[in-house]
Amino acid sequence: MEISIWVSLEYNPGSNSSSDNLLHVRAVGHNDTIHYVWSTIGAPTVLLVYTGSQNSSLHVNWTKLLSPSPSGAIHIEPASSVLYSSAVIFAKVFEYNGVNTSDLLKVPEDDFYPTYNLANFTWESLGGKINETMLTATFQGVSSSPHEAFGNGSISFQVTAYEESSRNPRLPHLLHTANCSKVSFAVDGVPPRGNHSRFALEIVTVEEREECKRLESFRSIDDEYTPTIFEMAQLVSVPDNHSTMSSFFQWKTTAYSSQHPERADTIHCQYYPLQTTNCTIPRSSIAHAYFGEELEKHHGVAAINISFGSEDSEAYDEKRYLSWSALIGLGEPPKDTFSTLVIAILAVGLGTPVVLLIAGSIAALFTQKKRYSEYEPIN
Repeated sequence: MEISIWVSLEYNPGSNSSSDNLLHVRAVGHNDTIHYVWSTIGAPTVLLVYTGSQNSSLHVNWTKLLSPSPSGAIHIEPASSVLYSSAVIFAKVFEYNGVNTSDLLKVPEDDFYPTYNLANFTWESLGGKINETMLTATFQGVSSSPHEAFGNGSISFQVTAYEESSRNPRLPHLLHTANCSKVSFAVDGVPPRGNHSRFALEIVTVEEREECKRLESFRSIDDEYTPTIFEMAQLVSVPDNHSTMSSFFQWKTTAYSSQHPERADTIHCQYYPLQTTNCTIPRSSIAHAYFGEELEKHHGVAAINISFGSEDSEAYDEKRYLSWSALIGLGEPPKDTFSTLVIAILAVGLGTPVVLLIAGSIAALFTQKKRYSEYEPIN
């Protein structure tokens, strides 16, 4: 099902200030709309709201949004048009010594460096970082702690909206539809706090009412678009009796160590079990402005960690760059299928032996029949 046919980007709707970042991506379909609200007011967060109207609109109460109690500051009108909503929060970045193991579950507590809490970062203005032609925008931030010297480095989230189905031209060549957007997480030039530093990202999801997310994994023998990578992972919402809509958060299990990635720049990417109990949502996030306070009590909350790098791969310190991409969207996640080229290669590779076998069998039968026909019984 494809919904979006026209996409627009709006920066800080209803505000003349550029000191805070809120980007509204509006994807309008034939009789519905997907609203993506990206913001670094607090922890980097995206709201996904689906409505059954072409005319639904975003409303932001900026005074309330920037207050200690932002509940209700963000809403969609008319409220009756809202059919589904969810949120993805990028909460923390972990740095740890990966010299002995890259598995977060096996890393000793003493091997973790102080956590980067993204809600406490200082984020540059989006002004000048929005490309309305390419439908992209880049949120770039640095730690605001005086004890965490970033130098010229930064942590960033680049978002990309789509108007049609296609495949991203850059590795990992994610297949997308018009019903989703892409987010690219990057650690660029941040001084590592150890010679064998690895990084991990904590992601928190919020579902309306008490719906929940499910972690799925798919493997394929086809690595045509992402060489040596055979696994796709995704979080999909499990609709309850009150909703028929769902959303997804999908990624390939790979990251890269270059701004212009090639196969040689591949970094192992590992995800961990989905946590659905005792999850903590950053107190500062636009998720509270839309869903209200006490999210953990009234909504479905889940968290997952994703780490980058393995014991046998180069450490972050060698290139000081890390990037990872994922898709967030509505409905069924995109599914990779064999391309025409791969099907043709398989057909030739598997079909040729079969043809030769059949031809050989026919030749053998013909030869045997000919021998019988030349036999003359002795009187």
